[in-house]
Amino acid sequence: MNLSVDILCAHILIVDDQAANVRLLEQLLADAGYKNVSSTMKPEEVCALHRNHGYDLILLDLQMPGMDGFQVMEGLKTNASDSYLPVIVLTAQPGHKLRALQSGAKDFISKPFDLIEVKTRIHNMLEVRLLYKKLENYNRELEATVAERTAELRESEARYRSLTELASDWYWEQDENGRFTKVSGPVLEMLGMQVEPLHTSDSPLLPSGWDDAERVKLHTIIAERQPFLDFVFHRDCPDGSQQMFQVSGEPMFDRLSRFVGYRGIGQELTPRPAP
Repeated sequence: MNLSVDILCAHILIVDDQAANVRLLEQLLADAGYKNVSSTMKPEEVCALHRNHGYDLILLDLQMPGMDGFQVMEGLKTNASDSYLPVIVLTAQPGHKLRALQSGAKDFISKPFDLIEVKTRIHNMLEVRLLYKKLENYNRELEATVAERTAELRESEARYRSLTELASDWYWEQDENGRFTKVSGPVLEMLGMQVEPLHTSDSPLLPSGWDDAERVKLHTIIAERQPFLDFVFHRDCPDGSQQMFQVSGEPMFDRLSRFVGYRGIGQELTPRPAP
């Protein structure tokens, strides 16, 4: 960001009913290197001009016939697209300075003009104004980026869920106590488990027939909070048949690195009988 270049390219509007004051300020700003300076001697035009051009700074005379500077500032406050009132008032009345600041002006320049003061106050005002605009633009870009990343994350999660369901017979999640908290697919029916009901604190009622060595090995992995991939285990059914399953899982931790459970996928590997 080259703030010095941005300041000299700022859009400035001079509002004064005295042509001599307008010419003096235009010449001063031109000599200082400002490139985008315009003026009007009609205060009733200021609000429309600002809506159309979005000035970075308005040099506003307070004492004008028909519509004074205080009325102009009230009109500028209706500009919903800009909550920052970029006004420096021009006044020969010391008593008007406090009232102008209370009305929303950001600074004031006393008449008759001290040219060094005029240039200094204009430069300082534009520096603050442009930094304010850059902050607003950054916040808008940040909000847009967050919204875009959130949409991408949701899309990614949806794809992950879809692929998980296609690639496995079930998706599951358990809490830190081993209770099922989320199940996608017929996992409980396939494993012969019963949960009454799934969302309560009741644990699944495990059927008999599991291979004890495999169960101990899997429980050891889980107790150590380790991930497991394609773990195969078997179950002997009451009718003498045998089921074979493959399951993968990973531990879950919260932002404080506390263990909160497991999640994973699984599928049945039992050979299907020939039709």
